[in-house]
Amino acid sequence: MFDLAEELHRWVEEGRDFAVATVVAVGGSAPRGPGAALAVDADGRAAGSVSGGCVEGAVYDLCVQALEDGGAGETVLQRFGYSDEDAFAVGLTCGGIVDVMVTPVRAEAPVREVFRSALSAAARGEAAALARVVQGPASLLGRALLVRPDGSYEGGLGGRAELDRVAAAEARALLEAGRTGTVSLGEDGSHCPGGLTLLVESSVPPPRMIVFGAVDFAAALVRAGKFLGHHVTVCDARPVFATRARFPEADEVVVDWPHRYLRRTETDARTVLCVLTHDPKFDVPLLRTALRLPVAFVGAMGSRRTHADRVRRLREAGLGERELARLRSPIGLDLGARTPEETALSIAAEIVAVRRGGTGMPLTGSAEPIHRDGGGRAVA
Repeated sequence: MFDLAEELHRWVEEGRDFAVATVVAVGGSAPRGPGAALAVDADGRAAGSVSGGCVEGAVYDLCVQALEDGGAGETVLQRFGYSDEDAFAVGLTCGGIVDVMVTPVRAEAPVREVFRSALSAAARGEAAALARVVQGPASLLGRALLVRPDGSYEGGLGGRAELDRVAAAEARALLEAGRTGTVSLGEDGSHCPGGLTLLVESSVPPPRMIVFGAVDFAAALVRAGKFLGHHVTVCDARPVFATRARFPEADEVVVDWPHRYLRRTETDARTVLCVLTHDPKFDVPLLRTALRLPVAFVGAMGSRRTHADRVRRLREAGLGERELARLRSPIGLDLGARTPEETALSIAAEIVAVRRGGTGMPLTGSAEPIHRDGGGRAVA
C-alpha cells in the first residue's frame, strides 16, 4: 500500500471514503508480491494495481462492493487462483494464487486514523511499518498497528496490550531490515503460530545510489537510478564537471574526492555504488573503502585490461580475495551496449539482477523461475 502513499494520503486529507485491496499472500507465479495494492474511492476512481492486470476487474468490484455495503464496512479476504473454476473469467491464468484483503476506509472506520498517520509518514519519506491482521478471527481481521523506528506505535490489534507490544517489536525488526513480510503470533501475543497472521508493510526512505565520476555515462545512469526509485548522488573531485547544470535530475551533486566523501556519507545495506571514473588515482582509494562497506552493490566501469590493472592495484593496497570478489567489474550486463543510455540500462539491469537474485539470462528458452524473492529464492 505504501507505493500509493502520496495519493492515498491526499484522499484521506480530502475526506474521501475509499477501499484498499492489498495482496497479503501469493503462491506460485504471481505478478506482484505482498503489499501491492489497488484503491478505489467512492466515486469509482482507482489507483494502483494488485496483479499487473490479471484480476484487476474482479478486485475493483470487491472494493466497490465494500464501499456500498453501508456502515463502517467489514474487511474481507478473497483468493484468486488458477485452480478456481472461474480462473479464466478473472484472468489469472499464470498458475499462481493471490490472496487479497479488502479494507473499507470510511470517515468512521476505526482504521482510518492509523491509515492517516501511516500514509502521512510514508508521503514525507519517513520510516514506518504498518502491521495488519490478515488471518485470524473475523473480529480482528484488518485491525492495524502503526510502528515507528523508535518502537512507539499507535492503533491496536484487538485490545490486548501484550499482543500489540509483541507485534510492534516484530514489525520494528522488519522495518529495520526494510522488509515487507508476515508474522505469526498467538492472540495473547505469544509466538505460537496458528492464532494470527500479520502482514507487516515497511516504508523506508529510498535506497541510495552514489555515482562516482561526472562523465557522460553518469548522466544517463542518474536517470536510470531515479527510474528505479533511488536517491541519486553524483560525486566528482572536479568542480568544472560536477555541476547541477550537467546533472539536473540528480538529488545531490557533490564536489569532493570520492573516497573522502564515501567515508563521511551515510550508507546502508541497500546502497548502490557505481564507479565510472576509471582513473587509478580516484578508483583505488575509493574501491579500497567501498569494498569494505556492507553495501548492496559495488560496480566499476572500464575495459577488461583496466579491470585487471585495477585488481592488481587493489591487491597491492591490501584487499583480500573475499573483498575483491564483491566487485562487479566491468560493470553491467552484456547487452551489447554502446551509447550512454544503453550502458546505463545494462548497469541498471545488473543492479536489479543482484538485488533479486536473477541470472541475467533471457527468459526465452529458460527453465529458471520468473519470480524470486529478495534472496534469490524461486517463488514460481
